[in-house]
Amino acid sequence: RYEYAIAAAVQYAIMLGVLLLIARGLPLRAVFALRRPASWPRAIGLAVLALLVIFAASAALSPFLDATEEQGLVPEEWDPSRLPAFVAFCFVVTVIAPAVEELTYRGLGYSLIAPYGTVLAVLATGVLFGAAHGLIVALPVLTIFGIAVGWLRVKTSSLYPCMLLHATFNGTALIISVASAGG
Repeated sequence: RYEYAIAAAVQYAIMLGVLLLIARGLPLRAVFALRRPASWPRAIGLAVLALLVIFAASAALSPFLDATEEQGLVPEEWDPSRLPAFVAFCFVVTVIAPAVEELTYRGLGYSLIAPYGTVLAVLATGVLFGAAHGLIVALPVLTIFGIAVGWLRVKTSSLYPCMLLHATFNGTALIISVASAGG
């Protein structure tokens, strides 16, 4: 439904506004790690490695944690007449959400915690990322996701590979969820 896409876009716009208010007066490009990685091929390779670790952890935990229904955003059956609404929601989930969430956790969040230690910054932002989704059953996988993307942030010194990994993960999860829906 269009309402899901609109509500999520508004939520992320508010989050981005609050984030920019918190970062007011700070050197934004540095704080948000908005710089090219030293090597795009290396960054993409590390992102693929992180994605494989996330998928492996998810597969290993899936017999114990069935989070399929927890978020309630995937239809039980596919309705082709809702394709435009699905495309709008897909855009929010694969473009807007990864950008704002990465700016929040691996951008400003990481930069604020990093003076206390890189490992602490990666772990804390990973746990906060997982908890912020409000999904109890999916918390372990989301936390592992957050830690893996934090590791990528450290290895590349850039938020761009993190955003790409996040977008790829969300897009893949959405497509798999809809493809496995009945209809």
